[in-house]
Amino acid sequence: MRKLIAITALGLSMLIAPPAFAYEVKSGDTMSEIAEEHGVTLYELSRANPQIKNVNLIYVGQNIVIPGKNEYKPVTNATPYEKDLLARLVRAEAEGEPYDGKVAVAIVVLNRVDHPQFPNSIKEVIYQPGQFTPVSNGAINQPADVESIKAVEEALAYDRSKGYGSLFFYNPKTSHSHWLDSRPTTVVIGNHVFKK
Repeated sequence: MRKLIAITALGLSMLIAPPAFAYEVKSGDTMSEIAEEHGVTLYELSRANPQIKNVNLIYVGQNIVIPGKNEYKPVTNATPYEKDLLARLVRAEAEGEPYDGKVAVAIVVLNRVDHPQFPNSIKEVIYQPGQFTPVSNGAINQPADVESIKAVEEALAYDRSKGYGSLFFYNPKTSHSHWLDSRPTTVVIGNHVFKK
């Protein structure tokens, strides 16, 4: 049981943090060149990327955090309307899923709000065309349940400023996406696979 709790906590910690400004390694890149290109020292770049044990060994597609370039501005509060809207989405997307899965769904929306490639409000993220099935099928119009409301409050309270977080999720039993399959998996909770 303790192992399961530890694995769930580790998975959630990987999921809940949004991306800092990251550079994706391309063929021929070196840490020294990346540092010079972004106006930081190799030492600063190395300290910002403790996952890289050998600065002479990086891989194509790997994300390198650029220190001092983090434009992360987390959603720390939300209007009552936004909380209700997010809780209704969580209920519709994660009904029957474990509580941690409900929190994780809310965190995906908040991570998108924080991310420069998505709209910058909860409402705009939720209603972005083609993103969430409950918007298109009307399930979002049903009232939120108590557990979904609690999950939204917990998601808003998380410090998502460290590391990388999920921007997508799906249930591979009910939908298939080659594009999502190609993205890194952050955690699997219940029937949902979370991706960044």
